[in-house]
This record gives sequence, structure tokens and C-alpha cells, in this order.
Amino acid sequence: MNVKRFQNKVAESRIALPATAVYTLIVCALSGMFGNGMWLQVVLLAFAGYLMFQLNNVNALIRIFSRMISCSYLVLMTMAFFLFDDIANSIISVLAIAFYMFFFSIYQDGTAVGRIFYAFAVLGIMSVVFVQSLYFLPIIWVLLFTNIMAGNVRMIIASLMGLTLPYWFIGAYGLMSGDVMLLMPHFESLAEFAPIADWQNVSWAEIITFGFVGLLSITGMIHFRLNNYKDKIRTRMMFEIFSVMNLCLLLFIALQPNHIDALLTLLIVNTTPMIAHYIALTNTKITNLSFYIILLITLGLTIGNVWTLF
Repeated sequence: MNVKRFQNKVAESRIALPATAVYTLIVCALSGMFGNGMWLQVVLLAFAGYLMFQLNNVNALIRIFSRMISCSYLVLMTMAFFLFDDIANSIISVLAIAFYMFFFSIYQDGTAVGRIFYAFAVLGIMSVVFVQSLYFLPIIWVLLFTNIMAGNVRMIIASLMGLTLPYWFIGAYGLMSGDVMLLMPHFESLAEFAPIADWQNVSWAEIITFGFVGLLSITGMIHFRLNNYKDKIRTRMMFEIFSVMNLCLLLFIALQPNHIDALLTLLIVNTTPMIAHYIALTNTKITNLSFYIILLITLGLTIGNVWTLF
């Protein structure tokens, strides 16, 4: 008979998400977000949490009743508090989750050209905010064939049309305003690289937070690799997507830490389902102890990252 430990009681609790939402609001209030004109970041955080809720519900990422995915996202984003300084990170987070919602919805449906168009339109908007996200495009196309299993010529064409959609509007604006080269500096930055693994200009808060999220990511990936036989094939395919993206993000951050804020935001989005799956679906003494440690480190980093603002 399985013993329900503290981690399981939290993961399966119906008040976990409301309690986490209250905790998030308290941290936002104590940090001065409401008084410093960061209302939009708070709204985007709440909306992203809701999208995570829907992503789990629609795709049954965790095979038991649990709100741990939404809870984990809110807690990790609140922990990495310095990300809220730039509203672009909040926008990237919302767009990344929205992309996954559309992308996962076309599983084994090679005729869903409308939804693949929407998915890549979201990705295109994200590239307007963070152009380096286009580096992941070839990987996403591969995953479309290998994991989503919906790849064909029509889907690739629809994805290209969606990806370029926001740039048609920006290009038209540039043409009307007489600035035909408006997009050139944006795309030129794709060919600009900082020195490899140059961490000198990265703060200790960012380094420690990245290290912790990276550790959670690796923990979640190992756990799922060892236990994925318990999940449906569709769920396995989706978690493999999270794993591949996490590995790419970890490598990208290690090589180009000058983009750490935007990449850490994406890493949190991809790590959230992995660590939530670990917390909700393990129940040994060791994993329960690790849950306590995760809580303590998360709380400590949250206090530390908020404290640096004052």
C-alpha cells in the first residue's frame, strides 16, 4: 500500500493552487511591484499561471488530480524575481506556454494546418520580442515530425506562414513610415555572439537561480526517463519535448549567458511540468526529503532575490 507523504498531500490538495496564488500575491506586494508600476507583469504572471493550468488539464500531463504544474510555475517565476524587471520576460513566458497549447493540440493530426499556423504565429511574435528564439526553430520542426507526429509539407508551409505573420505587419509599417530597413538590425543580432561562456557580467543572483532551476530540470528529466513507462505514449512524447528543449536551453545559457534572463524564463516554462511530475508522482522517503529541500531553497532564493532590490 502506497503511503501518502507530505509531498503527495500538497500535490493532490485542492487548496494548493489558491494558497500558491495568495503566496505569489504576497511576494509581489512585499516586493513593491504594485507600487512600482509593475501591474502588467503581475497580470501576465497570473495569465501564464492560468495557461499552465489549461495546458495540464487539456493534455493530462500528470495522470492524477494535481495542480502542481501551475503551482510550480508560479513559485519558480516568483523565485526568479529579477526577471520581472523587463516586461519582455513576462511576455515570453505567456507566449511559450501558448505555443505549447497549440503545438500539443495537433498531436498525430497532419491536417491541422490552422492550429500549426497559430502555434508558429505565437512563436513568430516571441521572436519579435526575443529574436534568438529562432535558433530553436529547426529543433521544433524535428519535434513536429518525431514527437507530435504531424509533420508534412503542408504543415511546414503553414508553420512558415505563421512564423512570418508578425513580420509582414512590421515590414508594412516600416514601408509606410519610409524605414524599409526597419527589420535589418533585428535579424542582424542573430549573427552576433558574445564570447563563449563569458559569465563576468552575470549577477550571482542569476547564476544561483539558474543553477537551481537547472538542477530541478535535470531531476525531472531523470525521474521521467526512469518512470515514463507508467504514462501514456502521448504524455511521453510531450515530456520528451520538454526534455529536449531543456537540454537545448541549458546548453544555450552555458554558452551565451548574456541572454540568461530570456532563456531562464523559457527554462522555467519547460522545467515546470518536469518537476511537478516528480513531486506529484513519487512517494519515497528520499523524494519527500527532497521536496522539503526544494521548498527551503526556493523560499531562500525568493527572499534573497527580492532582498537585492532594496
